[in-house]
Amino acid sequence: MGTLLYEQGVDRCFEELNITDPQRILEAHRSYVKAGANVLQTNTYAANRIKLEKYQLQDKVQRINQDAVRLAREAAGEDVFVVGTIGGVRSLQLEAVSIREVEEAFSEQLNALLEAGVDGILLETFYDLDEAKMAVGLARKLTTLPIIVQVSIAEVGVMQGGVLLENALKQLKATGANVIGLNCRMGPFHMLRSFEAVPLFEDAFLSAYPNASLPDYRDGRYFYQSNPDYFYEMGKRFVEQGIRLLGGCCGTTPEHIEAFSRAVKGMTPITKKRVKIQIQNERSYGTGGPKSHEPIAEVVKRRPSIIVELDPPKKLRVDRFLHGAKVLKEAGVDAVTMADNSLASPRVDNLALGAMVKEQVGVRPLVHVTCRDRNLIGLQSHLMGLHALGITDLLAITGDPTKVGDFPGASSVYDVSSFQLISLIKQLNEGISFSGKDLGEKASFSIGAALNPNVRHLERAVQRMEKKIESGADYFMTQPIYSEKQIEEVYEATKHIDKPIYIGIMPLTSGRNAEFLHNEVPGIKLTDDIRERMAAAGEDKEKAEREGIAIAKSLADVAAQYFNGIYLITPFLRYEMTVELTRYLKQKTESSLINKE
Repeated sequence: MGTLLYEQGVDRCFEELNITDPQRILEAHRSYVKAGANVLQTNTYAANRIKLEKYQLQDKVQRINQDAVRLAREAAGEDVFVVGTIGGVRSLQLEAVSIREVEEAFSEQLNALLEAGVDGILLETFYDLDEAKMAVGLARKLTTLPIIVQVSIAEVGVMQGGVLLENALKQLKATGANVIGLNCRMGPFHMLRSFEAVPLFEDAFLSAYPNASLPDYRDGRYFYQSNPDYFYEMGKRFVEQGIRLLGGCCGTTPEHIEAFSRAVKGMTPITKKRVKIQIQNERSYGTGGPKSHEPIAEVVKRRPSIIVELDPPKKLRVDRFLHGAKVLKEAGVDAVTMADNSLASPRVDNLALGAMVKEQVGVRPLVHVTCRDRNLIGLQSHLMGLHALGITDLLAITGDPTKVGDFPGASSVYDVSSFQLISLIKQLNEGISFSGKDLGEKASFSIGAALNPNVRHLERAVQRMEKKIESGADYFMTQPIYSEKQIEEVYEATKHIDKPIYIGIMPLTSGRNAEFLHNEVPGIKLTDDIRERMAAAGEDKEKAEREGIAIAKSLADVAAQYFNGIYLITPFLRYEMTVELTRYLKQKTESSLINKE
């Protein structure tokens, strides 16, 4: 219904037309009945409170849904069934919507549809299996009518998250669905291949609603191929795979449904089927790229560990950066970590620098990956490139918004949050792409996450930390801390957590630098004592740097008492400062070991 209205030039909320242009919806339904359809879907795919809020229509849920049933029923007559349609809500872009909120929205919509007198419920286009199961379970509590549920996958036999299609359908059947199947994302060819690996079920039927084709994008609008003859041929093959409910999704028109109707006329549903076993590539860890080190998360569990951030340069020359990495390696750091366009300002790509550091300098690269600059396609491509290069230590972060950087008018992508990015990287470690495709082998990323202790309520930061652990985080790196007391507070607040933490320490370079951090950088506060010490250095650059290093050493001494990991942040590429701090910490560690012996 949606793409049909879109082709007619409708560019507003499709479900609102049930109220504002009912004749258009009625004519659409009648065109499908005339084409041979014996099941109609109500025009209610996005008629729930969450999606209608975009159009300020959230208070019209009941009217939109009940008018939709009335229109479909009027077109259906006596011989055609009407099913109330509910579309999936949760996606990677809607992480902020909780499953509880979705359940409440579905409950309101379900009650409106059932009250209007539908013949069944159709739940479609679910990317999230947990959401689909919740919807089926909720519908089953509210009605004994038939429930159809259709998930959307990206490739043969696998749903997003790596769940095999057969297993997903079994779970949905067990939750109470009567008809289970696929819709959207694929045309008939790939959808048919998916069903070749799905057996018949004793107490549930199979359904298939393919797209007309892959979409084409021209002049700002999407187009689908008109290929009814192809649908005629594929319709017979769907029946041969055990499909009992056959329909169309994006781009399908009455002509496509008419082709399906002709194709299946006179055919008898099959009762036995030979399932084609899908041959999956055997996945192994990291065989596609150069062999990597022991994960940094394991290193810091075994012994004291020092990593140093060296920001990629804003200019084209990288010789000073590489020299800094070299002397840091000589000083004994475990990894050189590189930000991903920090403060939303363009810098030399950290994937390129990571490869150079690894091959030319021989030190472990730890690269940051932000959600800001790349959509899901770019993020996966970037990560696949890192895997190919054997760069396996990452820090997954959301990233500063573009308005703080050199291009305040640039777009901040944020297809996903850091929580979701962590989860998706973990999925790559299972050999499954973001969309659910088989990658042929497993990645072996060690995933770091950010911990911001510079907040008013530390317990909330710890709660976010715990949520990141649930998503798959292996270790944490904090923002810079400028208080010995605060380091102790972080330890007390996180001592129940078994994931290693690198405490961030960034040496100050001047009194102005200290005041800037204290007054302008969100969340960072310096003690009065530290500000006074840096101010006392005046304009003497060397004196200020010596004071900044002395303060950093004191903070590092305290951090080392509680944490194995120290994360030194190099200010303004002044790696001489972090080299000195690294040597200081290494000497302290060695002295401590000698004393213990």
